[in-house]
This record gives sequence, structure tokens and C-alpha cells, in this order.
Amino acid sequence: MLPDSLVHEILRRPGTLTFPSNLTDLPHLTAVAGSVSQQPTGHLVVYGSHGRRICATDPDGHSLHECEWGPVDGVLRLLRARVHLDWGAWVGLTPSGLVNTMTLDLSRKPGWQRLRADDLRGMAAQAMRVPLEEVRFFYNDQDVTIGATGAATIRHRKDAIYFLPDGTFDSKQFMACMGAMHWEEIDFLPVVELFLSLLPGTGSALFELIRGLYDDQNRTKPAPRALRYRGIPTYPSEAAYRLFSNFFSPQIPGGGDPFPLFMDPPRSHLVTWLPVPDAPRRHVDATQKLCVTIHGQRILKATCWDDPAGLSYQPFDRRGAAPCERGVAVEQEQLLLVDRGIRRVLALGHSWGPVTGPPMVSAARPGIDWTAVFGGAAPTISPEKAFGAVLLYPDDEQEIGELPTQPFVADYLQDLIEQDRPLAGQVGRAGHQLISGFDAAITTCIGSDRPRACTVLYDHPVFAQRQAQMLWNLWARAQRLDWFSRVHMIARVDGRGDPSHSTYDLAYEWTPFSHYDKPDAVAARMQQLARQLMPGAVAFVVGPSTVADGCRAAGMHVQTITPVASLPTFRMHQSVLPRAQLKPGVMLFQIARP
Repeated sequence: MLPDSLVHEILRRPGTLTFPSNLTDLPHLTAVAGSVSQQPTGHLVVYGSHGRRICATDPDGHSLHECEWGPVDGVLRLLRARVHLDWGAWVGLTPSGLVNTMTLDLSRKPGWQRLRADDLRGMAAQAMRVPLEEVRFFYNDQDVTIGATGAATIRHRKDAIYFLPDGTFDSKQFMACMGAMHWEEIDFLPVVELFLSLLPGTGSALFELIRGLYDDQNRTKPAPRALRYRGIPTYPSEAAYRLFSNFFSPQIPGGGDPFPLFMDPPRSHLVTWLPVPDAPRRHVDATQKLCVTIHGQRILKATCWDDPAGLSYQPFDRRGAAPCERGVAVEQEQLLLVDRGIRRVLALGHSWGPVTGPPMVSAARPGIDWTAVFGGAAPTISPEKAFGAVLLYPDDEQEIGELPTQPFVADYLQDLIEQDRPLAGQVGRAGHQLISGFDAAITTCIGSDRPRACTVLYDHPVFAQRQAQMLWNLWARAQRLDWFSRVHMIARVDGRGDPSHSTYDLAYEWTPFSHYDKPDAVAARMQQLARQLMPGAVAFVVGPSTVADGCRAAGMHVQTITPVASLPTFRMHQSVLPRAQLKPGVMLFQIARP
């Protein structure tokens, strides 16, 4: 066990404890034996005077998470939690922090006075095609009520996940949500919604917290509680399966491979999860600006928080491949970070324990890396912005921003092109594509049907970089990296268009929100687009209603006009965040160049 003086110093470090109740409890923590427990790995876990975990650190005292507990209806419950990400950011969690309420008028239904909460649950189960038991699990009697006049109120509670720019809840920004967990007695694995908005490392940091609390709760039980993946509905994925498997071991009745069963949404809950003997552990090396995640004696991930690429290093697979060619290995008792063939050698930390893997795997380099779309040199971006390049959506009536609006359109168009055969044929014949301003959805706009020359004009370097990385990984997995050399990303200068003066037979054009009250600027942009399109070209333009006039004045035909607020992709978003609002007047135009 660490000396008391060092434990006291760790607890008093700025940022270790921030919640008022924990700071008030500090004298107890430093005076009462048993308040601090050192794990076999050297990690510290601190328990408050109420007996619940309030924080955990790595062996060197770097904070990993903090919990705030307090009474709710006479029961001690988790009020808030913070988790520290590998690259230095903080993410917050508020149990039941997002509540969506729906009201139904049952007064016109004959015999409504005889209806009870469970009758409403049965209707909901039938409508959602899920077992009644699942609805009962997530909707308690306080969540489903029927008033004296026949007004039924249904409250759907979710745990809210926030980005904490200054490390506290004072500046919280909504990021995502997940099924409302029973944090005092963890009994299921949650569905995360808006998971694409999660900052890098959020999932593993939250599961580190979940596993820690789960271990606290099961320490004195004869056998650990088996968990199931539950939600209404579930969204099983390979990524979720990998994350769960790091902390819990999947099992199915009769044995066999649990993965196919897990990936079948109606049957995902049949897989049970029990704790792995040695959960992943994180270690921070402030001197090397490094955070590593170790499972057993093998490094799962290494993150340098001063890295302008905004990416972690992951083990090479058997073919010697790694995302964006960034691999981690252990060789001759040293840590190797390999970035596109360039090796960086670091010392293994003294507090990490025995680390022997993963081994270095040799492989021929693909010949083209993710920076090639920028001419071989990535944009100049700060590490903080690079890691933080995710789209955040308000959880209230605030208008959704420009970049977060773009995926609603791009995802819709991707589905439309797959389903509309004439349109798919026209797009499929296109050999030269322009993507202008869709910085947050570039990869979705680039078709996977065939290689084509593609010019991307971007305004936000940090999102262009993230999209380039995503595209490289996508085509590397599909063994299509030869297509990558035909994509060129160019920073827009002073609002001007393509400096190459090329022409295109397919275009995606995003009109900036700043132009919506400037008809002349919109008209000029449509004139410019018309000059860039070949005869017979098709273009998808997002902008205000004045786009139609600008297109006609430029000699282009407007084929369809669709409010973005009516797109099924946005309606799906509203099923998670019902109060979501777009900028008024955002329209999607399908344009043809005669």
C-alpha cells in the first residue's frame, strides 16, 4: 500500500476530486482506514464515508474517474460521474439526465378507467415488437402513470453523456445517451444512442467505470451476477461486442460462438456476460504524454495526447495491418509506436507490470497513406481539436449546427441512390465528382460502387482530416486503396470554388448557413456550380429556398425539393431527441444540368 502521505497528496491534486460532497468528505478519506484500497495492479480506489466508490486512479495517482453519490427518495444513488479519456478530455454522465415525456389521451377509449400501467406497457410492447418483460424492465410505475381525467404520461429515462470542456459539469455539452442503468446494482449492459458523437475513448472509459462499480457490488456475493445486453431496441454491432468482451466474457446456452447470436437484435439478450478475470487497466505517463490500456500482459491501445492526427495506436492484425497504419507493439522490452512505417521507441512504464505483447508484425506497406488526399501533408491541427472532431447535438430546442446537419442529408442520399434505380444508374455512370462543403460527411458522399475522380473542397480542416482517415480505413478493409489516389481534398480559399477549373458530372454542394439571408451570394454560388457541371450532370444542393431561383437563373433544372426536416434520417434522430430542431428553411435540391 502507498504511504498515507502520498495518498493524501494524490487526493488533493487539482482535478482528482471536484464534486462538492467528495471535497467535504476529504477529511474522512485521509483519516479512516479502509477508505483507500490498492488493487493488485497498483491502481487506487477510494471509497467515501457512505461506502461507495468515489474515485479511482492509476498507480501513479492519475485520475481515471470520479463518482458523486447522494440520497434520492431515501436511497443512496449515483448522482453524477466523470471519466477521464486517454487524451486528457473529461466526459460526464448523469443518471436519468435525459427524460423524454409523451402524453396520451385515453379518455375517449371505452373503459379507460380500468386501464392500469401494465396495460400501457403491454400496448407499448406490442407496438415496439419487444417482450413485455423488457418494457417492464425499463418503465417502472413512476414512468407510466394514468391521471384522473384519462391523461396517460409515459416517461422514457436515459442516462445522459456529456463532454466537459473544463473537466466539470459547469460547461457540459450534451454528447450521447444510453439506457438508464441501475448504478447501485448493475444488472445489464446498456445500448448507447448517438454513439457516433462519442469522443474517442469514451466507450472504454465508461466501461472501466461500469466494471469497477460492478466489481464493488459483487465482491461479497457467492457468484457474480450475469449481465445481458438490453435496450428498446438493441443495436448490436461488432464494435459493441469487442468493447463488451474486453471487460466481460460472452456465453450462450449449450456453448458455441456467441457472436452470431449477439448480432441478431431480437436474440442479443440471450447472450450472458460474466466478468473476465483480468479487466483492462489504464496507465498514464505524463512525462511521455502517453496513456496505455493493458489487458493481461498485452497492450490494447496507446494514445499520445500531443498527437495532431487525433488517433490512438492499436495492435497490428495477422496481416500486419492497423487503422491508418498506426500500430503498437512490444519488442525487446520496449514500446514501439509505428506510424506509417516510422518507428518511435518508448520505455515501458515501471508501474505497468509485466508487458510482453503484442508482437511486431511485418508487412508490406500499402504504398498510399491517409494523408495522400492532402498531397502528402495533413492540415495543421491542434491535438485537442483533432481528437475532439465529433458532431455534437443539443438535447433541447436549440438549432442543430451546420456540420451536425450534414449527415442527415448524406445518409439519406446514400439510401436514396441505393433504392432509386434510375438515379443509381445516373450516379453510377459519373466519373468525376465534386464535394463542396460537406466536411462532416465526405466519406458518405463518396460512393463505393466504382472508382471515380473526386475533388473535395473543405472549410473545416479538422473534419476533413477525420473524414480522410475514415475513408482510408474503409477502403483498406475493402482492399480498394488503389481508389484512394483519385481523391483530392483542397482547402477552400476566401470562399472560392475549385481552383483547378475542372468540370464534373456529379456534385454535392452545401450552401453555408451564413448565405441564407444573402440571395445574391446564393445566386453567385449557383452560377459557379453551373460552370463546374458537365451537360447531363446531376447535383445535390442543400440551401435555402432561393437556391431554386439561383439554379434556374444559371440554366439548371430543379428536379426535386425536399425539406431536410422531413427526411427519415432526421426523423430517426428525433426519435432519440424529440425536441431536436434544424435551422428553418434548410432544403435539399436535386439538380440537373441540361
